[in-house]
Amino acid sequence: MRRLIEKELLAWKEKGKRKPLIVQGVRQCGKTYSIKQFGSEHYADVYYCKFDEDDTLADFFSPDLNPRRIIRDMSLFRGKDIMPGETLMIFDEIQSCGKALASLKYFCEEAPEYDIIAAGSLLGVAVPQGTSFPVGKVEFLTLRPMGFYEFLLAHNEPLAETLNGSDFGSDVWGTFRSRLEEYLRNYFIVGGMPEAVQAWIETGSIDEVERIQKQIIASYENDFSKHAPLSDFPKISAVWSSIPGQLARENKKFFFSRVRKSWRARDLEDALEWLVRAGMVHRVERIEKPGIPVSAYAVPTSFKLYFADIGILRSLANLPAAAFFEKDSAFREFKGAIAENYALNELKLAYDEPIYYWAREGSSRAEVDFVFQDGMDIVPLEVKAGSAAHAQSLNSYCRQYAPKKSVLTSSDDKKNILPLHAFWRIKDWLAGCANG
Repeated sequence: MRRLIEKELLAWKEKGKRKPLIVQGVRQCGKTYSIKQFGSEHYADVYYCKFDEDDTLADFFSPDLNPRRIIRDMSLFRGKDIMPGETLMIFDEIQSCGKALASLKYFCEEAPEYDIIAAGSLLGVAVPQGTSFPVGKVEFLTLRPMGFYEFLLAHNEPLAETLNGSDFGSDVWGTFRSRLEEYLRNYFIVGGMPEAVQAWIETGSIDEVERIQKQIIASYENDFSKHAPLSDFPKISAVWSSIPGQLARENKKFFFSRVRKSWRARDLEDALEWLVRAGMVHRVERIEKPGIPVSAYAVPTSFKLYFADIGILRSLANLPAAAFFEKDSAFREFKGAIAENYALNELKLAYDEPIYYWAREGSSRAEVDFVFQDGMDIVPLEVKAGSAAHAQSLNSYCRQYAPKKSVLTSSDDKKNILPLHAFWRIKDWLAGCANG
């Protein structure tokens, strides 16, 4: 399947001077596949090393971190020379070998002619203690689960590319609206984990998709016990399991007291931070008012938690796929939570910056789902899973702060509303707002 990170990998390769590259991202989001595919298409040779499965690889880095000795020994071991510019070395799950991670500093300084891409699922939480991280000596890319545009590419590449290059007023959006709504509904069910998407395309079986989603969740939960401090394991599991229920409430703000009454915030803060640093969840903090930088107005104690993938959210919540085929169902509130989580994930793909929400406390309560920075503009965003008959909170925000740009996204296809099925074009939409 085609991933957009391919363009960024190629841009890295074509640089005149480049540092070793680290591709980070949550487990099973497609890092290994994307890097291997890139290597096979753009290099004569690929040497793949997976550090969490082959303990002998660590031996190459044990004597010292001299990059030329490492290259010599690796070449002898594989029986084939590692050639500058021709061989791509892939260091997968590099967080499992602290010395391999530290060696990237010396490859950058002493042997920059060798091409190295390292990948890590848990770099934020599983790097061995005492490891010297190569600060300033590596470049980073983040791969996330497939966004809706990549989901479209996997199903119908000509349609996806046509839509991506078409103005919002083009007839193609109206012609294919029902098809796009169907794709989006399926995306809400399947999510963006590549293995689940591939299974859906090949089999059309929701049972197979859900089997894969459960396996991914089990692997995540296994990481809790394998990589987190033993004392934090039950707390991480409890926080993780409580998120769907907290998102199901009208006020989606996360409360530590709802995890377990006997645990207070200070008991669970480290567990929550572990999940955030592992990339499994996104933390969205409240701001008191819009201003630049947005972070200066954040309230760290007031926040919401969302998942990195909406398919994982649906699976953890045990929300039946059939709920997405019913206009009026008992799951209406939770479908709203999935729409919010979808919009947040698309914002992270578009901006890769912290996202916030705004709420006015008190008797005249109002809340805008997300607030984010677009250049010099602070943009409020309200998300509706269905029709946007009312957007009272967004209207309240706009009356109070008069932003230059605002976004309402919903299932509607009306003027001044960005359809959910076109949300991946948020940057183009906002550029259009700026141009009148």
